Amino acid sequence: MQVLAFSTPRTIQEAHLLHIHHQLRARVFSDRLGWEVDVTAGCESDGFDALRPTYVLAIAETGELAGCARLLPTLGPTMVADVFPSLLPDGQLNGHAAMIESSRFCVDTALAEGRGTASVHEATQTMFAGIVEWCMANGYTEIVTVTDLRLQRILARVGWPLQRLSDPKKIGVTMAVAGILPADADVFQKLRPSNYHSQITPISQAA
Repeated sequence: MQVLAFSTPRTIQEAHLLHIHHQLRARVFSDRLGWEVDVTAGCESDGFDALRPTYVLAIAETGELAGCARLLPTLGPTMVADVFPSLLPDGQLNGHAAMIESSRFCVDTALAEGRGTASVHEATQTMFAGIVEWCMANGYTEIVTVTDLRLQRILARVGWPLQRLSDPKKIGVTMAVAGILPADADVFQKLRPSNYHSQITPISQAA
């Protein structure tokens, strides 16, 4: 699988992938997980999409979107600080210039490609590695995220354990937890699938 990252689409293909990514988010978060999210014309989005986040996308060999995530610097508005402060110690996030937030992580596990016999879908591994590679390329060493206990178990299974910031708490239909993940070369090599391909470049070179 191939991974790419961009903030503003630079090509017609990237604009199409961004649209498809909003559709995948709707299918996963609204249809499958039952979260209370805003869906319009089959696409899920929120106010954080208006802040020019970076989108990391995993693309299957067929060209289909296999997974996606959204990255925002923690020195600005973030979901964990502004939507889920109850998951933080004293309701505060000690964000810094080398910390990025990952949100809206999801994969299309219905795709046959990458399913194989492994315990974790290849799209999930590809997304993990892609997020870490983007962080290394852009000077970020820590990733903060809010996730559910299922994904936390997957992170532990692949050797990338989440450092919890607080105890899990039920939010809506989900047992959620906030935590921090390291982003460095050792983690990247551990997570990277054998057929991983990347088009990730530093932000300064991506314009």
